[in-house]
Amino acid sequence: MSSTVRIALDVMGGDHGPGVVLPGAEIALTRHPDISFLLFGDSARINEILGRLPRLAAASRVIHTDVVVQMDDKPSQALRRGRRVSSMWRAIDAVRLGEADCAVSAGNTGALMAMAKVNLKTMAGIDRPAIACLWPTMRGESVVLDVGASIGASAQHLVDMAVMGAAMARIVFDIERPTVGLLNVGVEEIKGVEEVKEAGVALRESTHPGLAYKGFVEGDDIGRGTVDVVVTEGFSGNIALKTAEGTAKQVAEFLRGAIQRSFLAKIGYVLARGAFNALREKLDPRKSNGGVFLGLNGVVIKSHGGTDAEGFASAVDIGYDMVRYQLLSRIAAGMHDRPQVGARAGAETTVTDELQVPS
Repeated sequence: MSSTVRIALDVMGGDHGPGVVLPGAEIALTRHPDISFLLFGDSARINEILGRLPRLAAASRVIHTDVVVQMDDKPSQALRRGRRVSSMWRAIDAVRLGEADCAVSAGNTGALMAMAKVNLKTMAGIDRPAIACLWPTMRGESVVLDVGASIGASAQHLVDMAVMGAAMARIVFDIERPTVGLLNVGVEEIKGVEEVKEAGVALRESTHPGLAYKGFVEGDDIGRGTVDVVVTEGFSGNIALKTAEGTAKQVAEFLRGAIQRSFLAKIGYVLARGAFNALREKLDPRKSNGGVFLGLNGVVIKSHGGTDAEGFASAVDIGYDMVRYQLLSRIAAGMHDRPQVGARAGAETTVTDELQVPS
């Protein structure tokens, strides 16, 4: 692999576009000087900001595009209007053409997934891609997937996600055999829908060298960090993710209100400021920003649309690691001896507007 990690950015994506994407890229570049960037978007707006970021300008090439995928576009609408010409499509296409090793976008999630799947296609043996994220836990972090690529999952797809998630965990956590759990309504083997129970049987009977299956886990196990990889289908995964984000904001508001309640409370805050700062750091969503699209013939990273520069830099960091430590080859190797659940569910999923999830 090249000594330089080439990252294509959809500069126009997200709620803030170039004003966040470019400063975020600058932060990532200071952490990884061996990155070079392809910047897709409005060249006039990009070059105006690059004039204030000479380090980033020296490590970048700007490619002008006229079309921007809007945050409220449906996937089918984005494909019709932005295929081959939008900043989002061009960034993904750079990966397909071998001009970039990774694409990062803070744009519309449904559109990004649709374009990535149509352009890059899924890896051999994988029916559907999944979005994996890093989840802060009491033990550190866990990989959780799927958090919104598609709704529903066959037993085989759950097994495939376990293999892909474990491959990502080996890179992120530097663990030879990450522990894996299937999210369920209880830990007993008789509980849950048939797809989850069938996937559990296949994983339990497997001797796959790349993961250690620990059984079913429940919702509270995610935050506890009971396992390194939590596997679920995209509907429940996205709800869990948004619930956790909302709970973190709720806790922060409760604390803020409690601190302002009285003079003694304010004194207590001053005395415990170090502990509060540590809590704020732990709950900072920017530290774990960046969802990885697993199962594609290329590395694509989805940043939260409303993040700031530090958060976008975290998404670039994840993309850098996925490329530098060869995510695709690790997934491909793991798929050779993955557990099988009866007959595969055959037909490839068609991208529809119903697959769109919040950004």
